[in-house]
Amino acid sequence: MRFPHPLLLTDIGGTNVRFALAAEPGAPLVLLAASRTADHGSLAAAARAALPAEGLSPRSMIVCAAGPARGRLLTLTNADWTIDGAQTAQELGLDQGLTLNDFEAVAYALPALTAGQTRRIGPALPGGPGPRLALGPGTGLGVAALAEIDGRFVAIASEAGHVDFAPADAAEAALFAHVAPPHGRITAETLISGPGLERLHAASCRMAGAPDAGLSAAQITQQGLAEPGLARDSLNLLWRLVARFAGDMTLAFLARGGVTLAGGVLPRIASLIDDDAFRAAFENKEPMRAIVRDVETRLIVGDNAALVGMAAIGAAPQHYAIDYATRLWR
Repeated sequence: MRFPHPLLLTDIGGTNVRFALAAEPGAPLVLLAASRTADHGSLAAAARAALPAEGLSPRSMIVCAAGPARGRLLTLTNADWTIDGAQTAQELGLDQGLTLNDFEAVAYALPALTAGQTRRIGPALPGGPGPRLALGPGTGLGVAALAEIDGRFVAIASEAGHVDFAPADAAEAALFAHVAPPHGRITAETLISGPGLERLHAASCRMAGAPDAGLSAAQITQQGLAEPGLARDSLNLLWRLVARFAGDMTLAFLARGGVTLAGGVLPRIASLIDDDAFRAAFENKEPMRAIVRDVETRLIVGDNAALVGMAAIGAAPQHYAIDYATRLWR
């Protein structure tokens, strides 16, 4: 099988939708205008708005989105979209298409990332044979692993962001008591996400007896980067929770091949990473500390990792062990 080019690549989150075009297999990506997911009623409508009036007309499309993929169908977790691959192919006149979970696509990008696209957190470490792990917060919290079997890559998607998340000590227990979980329970995504940052900061304000100004994640980030205070404390707490969750997921997947952080939130607060504090929280996994101690951690510093991963699939689909029979649109 193959994906006829030009190939349209689409990364759909709960907040934003991004597009890129690959004219030929392996060609540099042409980034198109991004827009808000809520501004469009469907994937086809968003694609039509992003494509230039004159220029390359796509023959195929690979799309990833923040939600569980079920064959050719995907319903976004944090936005009111359901993607029907067969219907989208018909509406856009495409020869072929493929649907992925967003962090499946990030996982597939891991082998293609260059040193300049990542920033290592802590020392260079040997790691070992085993899956690689990709995770990170945006509007939600994505987690996926990448394994290599008989020379082909296979991504293992998950909804691990929705597992229960407990406090690790008395200070966290006191803070979590001030968090109002949106679905009646505190999950990892409740706290480790853009909306989660807002919940953490609001809870910290309540504990400190400070007024809760109802700041957005962007406003908390701006304040926290500008000066010390509650907002910066909230950002540092988010980093600690990310590190702890990343260590947990390393054990869940036995991801000795390394952990890569992604998503829309962390690159914006990369300047606040304390490598030693991050690694301490990441490795605090007795009696399994020996497993995580040798696993390298890094951060993707750009926004287009998922697009890179999908372009790699489109260029050489035979290198990826994807269930094409149930996922291809045609």
